Amino acid sequence: MVSRTTVNRVLLAVVGLVLLVGALLVLAGGFDAYHRLGVVPPSWWPLTSPHQPLLSNASRTRWRDRGWWWPAVVAGLALLVVLSVCWLAVQLRQSEPAEFELPTGGGGEPGGGPVLRLRLRGAALGRAVQDAALHLPEVTAARVRLFGSPHRARLRAQLLLEPGSDPSAAVTAFRGGPLAHACDAVGGELPLELRIQVAPSAAEHPTRERRTRRGRGRKREPRVV
Repeated sequence: MVSRTTVNRVLLAVVGLVLLVGALLVLAGGFDAYHRLGVVPPSWWPLTSPHQPLLSNASRTRWRDRGWWWPAVVAGLALLVVLSVCWLAVQLRQSEPAEFELPTGGGGEPGGGPVLRLRLRGAALGRAVQDAALHLPEVTAARVRLFGSPHRARLRAQLLLEPGSDPSAAVTAFRGGPLAHACDAVGGELPLELRIQVAPSAAEHPTRERRTRRGRGRKREPRVV
């Protein structure tokens, strides 16, 4: 799965490249670089000399008499605005912490050597907590994610238990195991948002299905008084 950081970098690189190329073309035409270098640009080139406008009168008024022109322009600009707003909304959403700086338990060397610094990515910590949760008794599925900044991170976990399991025992086991190990790793507390769901037993499904079918198939007959 492609991370949000990768998508942001690719989109910013593409937008930056397009703007850079466009700016270089405009500067080359404005400084008359083609004439000085003896380069003959194609006829469709947007700007070839300092005295040439970026858009000619023919280009600006080419489609004005067409009925679909202005609706297409408005629709294109509206789509661009909607995509920009959606992208901004995605960036403002709470994401996984980039990385934690782990305590090393010691400072630099007496002789002025470098200080040891360890960093742990938030996604790696979330996967480690999730793998540890899957090894807990009666846990069949788990999903763990970290949200917030490294200094205000919180952990959100969802556990699916076997039929007939005790949720309180699962909460105690998760707090004393995966959550405690994660807090020790980062050297601080991690607020927990835990959701637990107990899977229904196999015997409950046929009973519910029969009740549903009986309720749907039963017809009320009029009472004769």
